[in-house]
Amino acid sequence: MRVTKYQVLTVVLVSIGLCLHAQTGNFRTRNSSTQRSNITTDAKGRPIRRNTGNDSLKTRNSLADSITIFYRYFDSTRPRTIDSSINDFYTRFPLPYRFHSLGNYGTAAQSLVFEPFMKAGFDAGFHAYDIYRFTLGNTRLYQTTRPYTELSYLLGSKAEQLISFLHTQNKKDNFNFAIEYRFSNAPGAIKNQNASHNNFRFTTHYRSPNRKYGLNLIYLSNKAASSENGGLQDVKMLDSLRLNDPYELEIRLGRPAAARRNPFNTNVTTGNVYKETTLLLRQFYDFGKKDSIITDSTAYKIFYPRFRLEHTLRFTGTSFQFYDQVADSILYRKYFNRIIPDSAYIGFQDRWTDITNQFSILTFPDKNNQSQFIKAGIALQNLGGRFDSIITKNFYNIYAVGEYRNRTRNQIWDIEARGELYLNGLNAGDYEVFISMKRLLGKKAGYFNVGFHNVNRSPSFIFDPLSRFPIDNRTGFNKENNTRLFASYENPRNGLVVTGSYYAISNYMYFDSFFHAKQEATLFNVLHIRAEKKFKLSRYWNWYAEVDVQQTTGQPPVNLPLILTRHRIAFEGNFFTNLFLSTGLELRYHTAYKADGYSPFLGKYFYQNRETLRNRPDINLFLHFRIKSFKGFVRIENLNSLNTNKGFEFSKPNMVSSLYPTTTLWTRVGIWWNFIN
Repeated sequence: MRVTKYQVLTVVLVSIGLCLHAQTGNFRTRNSSTQRSNITTDAKGRPIRRNTGNDSLKTRNSLADSITIFYRYFDSTRPRTIDSSINDFYTRFPLPYRFHSLGNYGTAAQSLVFEPFMKAGFDAGFHAYDIYRFTLGNTRLYQTTRPYTELSYLLGSKAEQLISFLHTQNKKDNFNFAIEYRFSNAPGAIKNQNASHNNFRFTTHYRSPNRKYGLNLIYLSNKAASSENGGLQDVKMLDSLRLNDPYELEIRLGRPAAARRNPFNTNVTTGNVYKETTLLLRQFYDFGKKDSIITDSTAYKIFYPRFRLEHTLRFTGTSFQFYDQVADSILYRKYFNRIIPDSAYIGFQDRWTDITNQFSILTFPDKNNQSQFIKAGIALQNLGGRFDSIITKNFYNIYAVGEYRNRTRNQIWDIEARGELYLNGLNAGDYEVFISMKRLLGKKAGYFNVGFHNVNRSPSFIFDPLSRFPIDNRTGFNKENNTRLFASYENPRNGLVVTGSYYAISNYMYFDSFFHAKQEATLFNVLHIRAEKKFKLSRYWNWYAEVDVQQTTGQPPVNLPLILTRHRIAFEGNFFTNLFLSTGLELRYHTAYKADGYSPFLGKYFYQNRETLRNRPDINLFLHFRIKSFKGFVRIENLNSLNTNKGFEFSKPNMVSSLYPTTTLWTRVGIWWNFIN
């Protein structure tokens, strides 16, 4: 199923029209407090007495005061509220601070913190743009008493743009839908570095009037288009720019004459284009006990599930493509040691369809606690691969799933355990085991969490000889086995979070050059400790400190900075009744390390052990504010690029690797605005 950008824009425009004309009479809630019912619904849609406490979204506007909105993540039972904080820009910016790209937003991204891929079963092997995607895991299912809309727009230097739209509403208390769209385009500061992303998501969930039948529908569409320039031909030329513009420098991929610097240009002549379409339909039918809540004049029927039959159908279509329409045989031979025909078109493509049917049964031991359940199921996965439109191949997997969750009613214990075992098919023998136990130590003491995660997985399919992507060696690879032990302590009263992870990795898959894959058979370990703390310096001044420390044992093919840290010194407070302000200085720094190289042909960062990266701390100024439902963000970033040897000139960028510089002085201005209809 192909969704064009014009179809997406049409859906967005229609959705905006719907939200502007949405009727507010679907609920008993009214603007006047004398007309409001004292009965509302919980996360399961069951009537409960209304909580008269303050809501995080309420303002002094009488129209907005009547909203109650919360959400839960897909496959989660915990209700959450909308985050209205403004002190951290990265809660709304898709690329977290712990990640780096190739110097331009939207290009291939990598975490500076060790995060191995821990998922059993089939994997195509392409993850360079995962951080920008809409996924099932980050999908929110909303419940709201009034239509809610959120619009945002961010404008950065060099015509960088990020636009997003969200609208959700309940037609009835048992039926909600949400539409979400995000578009980004960043032409970049260097030739042939433009990147654009289109993300669309539609969700709906429905419960029958008797609460026995339920349906969840999720539709996702992601497209990542990123030009690849292979890095600079001569990095030393950064010190001798005539116009202080790195766009004049020569690159290793893509002909300079074909490079266009257009903020509305989303075309790729040399680069990667990844597409994904996912449709998930989950239906269930409950058996249980009926009950009711009696008020002065009304009886509200409720239902307590005790046994559930569930079916989940998931269809996913993906396409991964690299092409170079203007391939230069001289550049390929000189910089990538690859011989190609003169003026040839180079292209590689893998396409996949994945149709999975999963049948499960669930039981709820305690009728009053729907966050406690036991689940068992069996799934059939049918896979179809198409490689360069020439070769087609079909595969299948049969796997069993089990899960136990229990969030105790007194909220002292929170337990989650799940497992998958691949019984037969392409990935037979793969498995995943996860368990996490969280306990409330006390209102003042905070929370303690401990857990275990083990994955035994087949190497990603990109390592299979059928894949069209150019990997020199593809034989003799065994299953990877990754184990993670983790623990965390959180004290919200003191603003303290401490986490620790210990990894044991064997048969680790990695690349050590542009086209060469390897497997590290020797077991190695990685220790990662993270601490976050908010320090109250004075009435209005706060210091937010975040520190990551990580260390490997032995000499594994993994290079990590020993320390990654971010600090924000902010002047914050509530002024003039409706103005919430957070402004100050932000610094990010990591210690010197041998940063990975990057293969544009595979979309993979690869291990190298020759060149060490030493950067200045990143220095940013920020002004964040909120006035009722309006949020504004003004940022001046990369002040560290000031070159004192050339006077007051920002021409000394940090480096992502030996070939890719980051941007110099960069400004971003963004607005986030929500509306309650």
